Amino acid sequence: MLSQPKSGATGAKETITLGGGCFWCVEAVYEELKGVERVESGYSGGKAPNPTYRQVCTGTTGHAEVVQVTFDPNVISLREILEIFFHVHDPTTLNRQGADVGTQYRSVIFYKDAEQKNVAQEVIQAVTTAKLWPDPIVTELSPLKEYYKAEDYHQEYFKLNGTQPYCRVVIAPKMAKFRKEYKDKLKGH
Repeated sequence: MLSQPKSGATGAKETITLGGGCFWCVEAVYEELKGVERVESGYSGGKAPNPTYRQVCTGTTGHAEVVQVTFDPNVISLREILEIFFHVHDPTTLNRQGADVGTQYRSVIFYKDAEQKNVAQEVIQAVTTAKLWPDPIVTELSPLKEYYKAEDYHQEYFKLNGTQPYCRVVIAPKMAKFRKEYKDKLKGH
């Protein structure tokens, strides 16, 4: 069961940076959630400044493909955002999601402050205790040091390219499962 947003939360928006494999897959999920106001694909966690997609794809920059999720904590809590994160990707495979292999596809949460780190640790512990996954969680938990927006053609990729083979074969089945499991959390419902 998902936790509820904090009562009495302020009107301020919050942002969390998440990597769970290909950013197109993760972006598609969060774009459909109530309370999520913006989702942007990008790169974080590497050593090269202003990396390009081609550079990140080599696996040599150290960056992960990530999404920055900006949300209203009065509508959806950080805990809910993270619980969904652990349901929509496999946090037990090191540097891989399905056929996507490399450090750029690692499972990672980049937190901006101690509160986000604490919530992430609590959610990881809850997911572990609940045995949501049969194998140990290998999700990296790191402070957000830098974030670089991905090229424009990566933004809203699934929405704009749903008929592309990768979208049909990889993203569409994930989205169908997600929509079924979280239909009460979707925009328009």
